[in-house]
Amino acid sequence: MSDPARIDQIQSAHQAMRREIARAIVGQDRVIEEMLIALFSNGHVLLEGVPGLAKTMLISTLARVMDLSFGRIQFTPDLMPADITGSEVMEEDPATKRREFRFLRGPVFANVILADEINRTPPKTQAALLQAMQEKQVTAAGTTHALEAPFFVLATQNPIEQEGTYPLPEAQLDRFMFNVLIGYPDLADEVRIVEETTGLSAQVPAVVLARADVLAYQDLVREVQPQEQVTSYAVRLVRATRVGTPEAVSAAAEYLAWGAGPRAAQDLVRGAKTRALLAGRETPSLEDVQRLAHPVLRHRLVTNFHAEAENVAKDTIIDRILAEVGA
Repeated sequence: MSDPARIDQIQSAHQAMRREIARAIVGQDRVIEEMLIALFSNGHVLLEGVPGLAKTMLISTLARVMDLSFGRIQFTPDLMPADITGSEVMEEDPATKRREFRFLRGPVFANVILADEINRTPPKTQAALLQAMQEKQVTAAGTTHALEAPFFVLATQNPIEQEGTYPLPEAQLDRFMFNVLIGYPDLADEVRIVEETTGLSAQVPAVVLARADVLAYQDLVREVQPQEQVTSYAVRLVRATRVGTPEAVSAAAEYLAWGAGPRAAQDLVRGAKTRALLAGRETPSLEDVQRLAHPVLRHRLVTNFHAEAENVAKDTIIDRILAEVGA
């Protein structure tokens, strides 16, 4: 692919989105960057952070600047699958008195879905999102309904409070392109947050992209052809996490019970292509893959007892894997 004009367009759109999001969200540059990379890569995000860090506002702002429909699902222990996907109801025609079933769409029928506290609902309800995330469609009462593109799921989790929660199964975790960690703001940003949220006026972000623009940029990402060494490096990085294989590095053998699957390598390459385009570059580099290794791998690695006993963080393990895998 060699189209400087289209690359300039997506770079300009990215910069405009960052400016408008900054009108409502103070700081969190890394978080916003990773979410935008996932969006243009047509991927989903699992966002982890303690309460009060504006996760919901960030997600709704993201939908607003792209003029996309937004649906929020508050996951609770009593939530049922039909509360997400929708259900059929019996209706009677007042004139003919004829009765028929009609499908009422659930909140999943939107472009941007906030799955708030997704680990607070049982696995049966969590699984209601699986088909939507993977196949971009919903099956109810034997009928399959297509979801409008783009379809982007942003799920949140509280990493502190675990009582009354249901950990996501590995199969569903693997459907998320990124696991993004959102931390406390620094001092200067927190002062700005307090000043801007306790005054009389509130900043309202403007619409930057239309739905058609988002789809066109997602197509542009798919057209990028990375160099063979970039794809090879992403695959070698993922294979280095698989315990019990010849490619596994010492950090994986020491701290991991299970490594990442092929979907991780796919997400590394897709993310690297998107990151390059958003920076105005025609093709991704090894650095793009390295910068995205943490959000791609951290939710796909299963640590062993040794890592848990020594309280070794997954990001620390990923750092060691990156150091051991030669470029």
